[in-house]
Order: sequence, then structure tokens, then C-alpha cells
Amino acid sequence: MPLSFYKNKRVFISGITGFKGSWLALWLESLGAQVCGLALKPATNPALFDVLKLSERTSTVIANINDAAALEKAFAEFSPEIVFHLAAQPLVRYSYAQPWETYHTNVMGTLRILMTASQFDCVKALVNVTTDKCYENIERDYAYCEADPLGGHDMYSSSKACSEILTSSYRRSFLTQGKGFALASARAGNVIGGGDWSLDRLIPDCVHAAVKGIPVEIRNPVATRPWQHVLEPLGGYLLLGKLISKDPQTYAGPYNFGPLPEGVLRVQDVAREFTQAFGRGEIQVGARSELHEAGLLKLCIEKARTHLNWHPLCTAHEAIAHTAQWYRCFYDGQNMLAFTRKQISDYQQKYLKVFK
Repeated sequence: MPLSFYKNKRVFISGITGFKGSWLALWLESLGAQVCGLALKPATNPALFDVLKLSERTSTVIANINDAAALEKAFAEFSPEIVFHLAAQPLVRYSYAQPWETYHTNVMGTLRILMTASQFDCVKALVNVTTDKCYENIERDYAYCEADPLGGHDMYSSSKACSEILTSSYRRSFLTQGKGFALASARAGNVIGGGDWSLDRLIPDCVHAAVKGIPVEIRNPVATRPWQHVLEPLGGYLLLGKLISKDPQTYAGPYNFGPLPEGVLRVQDVAREFTQAFGRGEIQVGARSELHEAGLLKLCIEKARTHLNWHPLCTAHEAIAHTAQWYRCFYDGQNMLAFTRKQISDYQQKYLKVFK
């Protein structure tokens, strides 16, 4: 079974205090992995990292990904075998206000962790997590695949395209013919799940507004995206980390992790379905932002399906329902560590039946 591979493995997560990093850390901890991470302090209050008390369950260094001394010290003390690089400036609209920070984190931060990993023979595999927004989006009804041109209208998207180009170049420059560690990249669709309170994301915006008792304003209601529950791409990352560790020549490279075609939904439909499942909240169309945001984005997952034997296990509607249930339980005061563990366990049962 692929997940048993992680028992007793030393796994390092950059960006561990973030939304996806926190889910990944708890999943790995439940698999018996030793987990260490480096990240800035959680950016929101509440934050999933704090809700799950992950500082008590992992070795976490609070530092910037570009802090070379802190990163090297963390690697030297922990001796990681597998690295998942999630540290990023992840917001499109913020990247317009802070382009330097976005590029410094998303591009130079990637180079920093690749160079650090190269200094330690203990590192066997590294998965760089980017985004489906790294493609040059030409706004037509087409699902982008790994061979399509990279680009990006906004600074966030283009920085992630640069991170992908850097990853490919680093692999070809320094990691060929059995030298160094195995290197792959992962491009996920729009990820939703409990515990995300980031600004300028649809589900957190719906939650923030509902808790305040005000309508959520949707800037671009007919924008269409590939929606998936957070455990879907994380399962892909875990599978990819295992496969490149065992056979880097076969499995190194970029992979898309997204939903089936029926998971490509309009923003207004996702917001409406979520607020109904959450049991509170109203939706209204706000003023369209002057900043460019893509209207249509689809992702082809054929490479992951055929090459990794990975495919989605949940529909977008199930993802929305699971996400709404998580937030309902949180605001009802339930034990969220136990509840989050159960969501992981339930998904894992499906995972183990499929991925042998």
C-alpha cells in the first residue's frame, strides 16, 4: 500500500503552517511519519495549524523560506528523506500589491530549498507544489496539460510558472544520471477544505461573511474553475513522493492533480452550494475587480491517471459538503483534531482500496 511507505520516514514540509501544509502534516503524522517543517507564523486567526495543535505534533521552525541559515540548520538537525515544498505567497490579488515579495518567495524560495536539499545526501526526493495557474491561460474551453506553455497574466501565476521552469532546469542541470535527489512538481486545481481562513478565496470569504452575518460579495460569479477537496491533491503528492523515491528516472517531472470534468464549476454555483450546506450565509454580486482574474481554467489529469495510476476519489459536490461540515463542526465547538482525523481516515479508506 502506498501510504504505508511513509511510516517512520522523515518528511520535511516547507509552508507547514499554511492550509495545505497543515492538512499534509496531520495526514503524515497519522501514517507514522516523523514530520518537520519550516514556515512563517500562521497568517490568519484562527489558523488550521493552531486548531490542530500541530506545533505539539511536529518539529516546526518559524522562519522565512529564504533564511538560508535557518533552513540549513533545520535540514542538518532533522536529516529529511522526503521534502514537500509548499511555502509560497499563494494569493493572486495580493501579488499585484506585493510583486517583489511574491517573486522572492515563490521563485527564490524554490531555488533556496532546492540548493539546500542538494547539500544533504539524506534527501532522496523533493516534490515542488505549484498551481494550475502556472499555464499561459488563453481563456478557451481547453484543459491544460503538462506539455502546454507556461505563463501567467498576474504576478502570482507567472511566479509559479517561473518556479516550474526553475524546477525543470535544476533537474536537468544538477540531478541527472543518478546524481542528487529525485525531483517532481505538482500542479493542483482550486483546493477547498475545512480550516482555510485566507483572504480572497471563495470558501473562506463565504465563511467570514456568514459568521459576521453579512452577504458575501462575489466579484466574478461566472468564472469557472476546477474544484477539489484538499485531500485529493495531497493524496497525489504522497503517491508521487513515494514513486519518485523508488524510481526517479520513471516518475520525475511535472503532474497535474485536478478533478474530473464535472468538477469544473462556476464560482456562483460553488458559493451557493456551500452556503446551503453550511446552513447560513447570503450571496450577492459585487463590483468586478479592475485587476485581471482568469475567467475559465481547466486542467487535464491524464498524465497522473496513466503514469501514476492516480485519479480523483471525490466529486466536487462531496468536496463542498465535507468542507461545509468541517466549518459547521468548528463553529459548534467540536473537537476539530478528532474530526479532521476522521475526515482523513474516511478518505484514506477509499484511497487504500484504489491505490495498491
